[in-house]
Amino acid sequence: MLSLFGVMLSVHVQAQKTFAVKTNVPHLATLTPNLGMEVAFGGKMTVEISGGYNPFTFADDTQWKHWILWPEVRYWIWEPFNGHLLGVHGVFAEFNVGGLDIPISRLAALKDRRYQGNVKGAGLSYGYAWIIGNNLLLEVTAGVGYARLNYDVFTKGTDGFKINEGRKHYIGPTKGAVSLVYVF
Repeated sequence: MLSLFGVMLSVHVQAQKTFAVKTNVPHLATLTPNLGMEVAFGGKMTVEISGGYNPFTFADDTQWKHWILWPEVRYWIWEPFNGHLLGVHGVFAEFNVGGLDIPISRLAALKDRRYQGNVKGAGLSYGYAWIIGNNLLLEVTAGVGYARLNYDVFTKGTDGFKINEGRKHYIGPTKGAVSLVYVF
């Protein structure tokens, strides 16, 4: 009986952290409210779905309207919600963007035009999570992959008329996040 009591005292029991909520701080900086949820399963695996929604139209017919979803399956090298992670993610979005003066040559057309369309794609991601408090993490994630863009081009403004349409294959960054995560 005493030996059983001794074994019980020496066993370290730790509650599993199996659920988290998060927000992508740079996404907030673009005035896009966003939220993510992640659930652990099978030891070192988690499944995450994050998304953002921006319904805003600004002065002078400037628009940055969009919604985006990033579902992802993740493998954690050490344990869920701690350290290195490898993932496979999807990206699904719709956008209505225009009237933006962005001094990058590929985006210069946004100043006088409005683009409305959707994105569907997938990619591979890598990330790292640091424990910064009892239940609080800082997580950095980046991903690259393929996406298909389908869009219509309009003259500037919400009442602009259609002047073109496009379909593009894209290979490059498909995910990026610096998230504050609360683990339950």
